[in-house]
Amino acid sequence: EDTKPTTFGELIKISGLSHGTDVWLGNAKDLCTPNEDGVIQVPFKNVIGCRDDIMVNLIAWGLPAGKAFKIMEFVRKGRASKDPAGWKEHAEYMREHNIPEWYIESCSKIKYMFPKAHATAYVTSAFRIAWFKVHHPIWYYCAYLSIRRDKFDVASMIQGENGIRDKIDEMDMTPNLSDVDKEKRDTLILCLEMCARGFYFKNIDIEKSEAKDFVITEDGKGLIIPFCAIDGLGENVAMKIIEERKKMPFISQEDLHNRGKCPTSAMEKLKELGVFYNLSESNQLSLF
Repeated sequence: EDTKPTTFGELIKISGLSHGTDVWLGNAKDLCTPNEDGVIQVPFKNVIGCRDDIMVNLIAWGLPAGKAFKIMEFVRKGRASKDPAGWKEHAEYMREHNIPEWYIESCSKIKYMFPKAHATAYVTSAFRIAWFKVHHPIWYYCAYLSIRRDKFDVASMIQGENGIRDKIDEMDMTPNLSDVDKEKRDTLILCLEMCARGFYFKNIDIEKSEAKDFVITEDGKGLIIPFCAIDGLGENVAMKIIEERKKMPFISQEDLHNRGKCPTSAMEKLKELGVFYNLSESNQLSLF
C-alpha cells in the first residue's frame, strides 16, 4: 500500500525489504513515501531492496566491481554499525565517487539484507499462485484447501456464503476461541471468499469423496469435501473407506462401519451432515 508497485521488479524489491532488517522502517520507507509536505525524496524503484542492488548500483555509478562487491558484503552483514572505522572508510570512498548522500546513509542503517535470487523465487511462486487464483479459481481453491488446510467446519461450508458468514460471526463473538477453532476460522475466511466468487461446496459423498483432497465437481463450479474434513475421521480410515468402496459399493451404514472401519463418533457426524441420505441403517433393511 505504501509503495504501490507497478513492475515485477518492484515486487521483488518488496520481498527483499520485508525480509531484511532495518531496510524498510526508518530507512527506505522514509525515502520513498511522501513526507509531511507530500514530497517523495527518492522514487521507490531506486531505494535499496536486496543486497545485490548495492553492488549493481555502485558499479553503475562508476565504482570498480571488486570494491562494489566488498561494500555490498560489508553493508548486508550489518557491519556499518559494528565497525564504524571500516564504514567511515567505505563512506568516504563512495562520496569521492559522487554517490548520493541518501544512499550512503541508507547503507549505514542496514543490519541484514535478503539475497535477490531468494526474493525472486518467493515472488515467482506467489505470482504463479495469484495467476491461478484469478484465472482458474476453482483449481486454486481445490489445491489450497487440500494442501494447506486441515481444520474445517463442514456443516457451515455446505450451507454456502450465508452459512459461512454466520459461523464466522459466531466465532468472533466467542471469547477464548481454541487454537483448533482459530484454524477453522482461518479456513472459513477462504471458503467465504470462494463462495462469494460464485462457487460452492458439495457435501461429503461416500462414492466420490477422496481421503484428503477436495474434488472438483463435474460442472467445474464446486468442490466435493474429503472424508478427512470430519473431526475424528483420520487418513487411515479414509483410505480404508476408499479401498473398500472400490471392491463394491456400500449397501448400508452398517456396511460402511464394518468394512470401512469407520469409528462410531465419525459415523454420527456423517449422519448429522446428511451424508447417509441414500443408505439404510443396517444390511438387513437393505436386503429387504
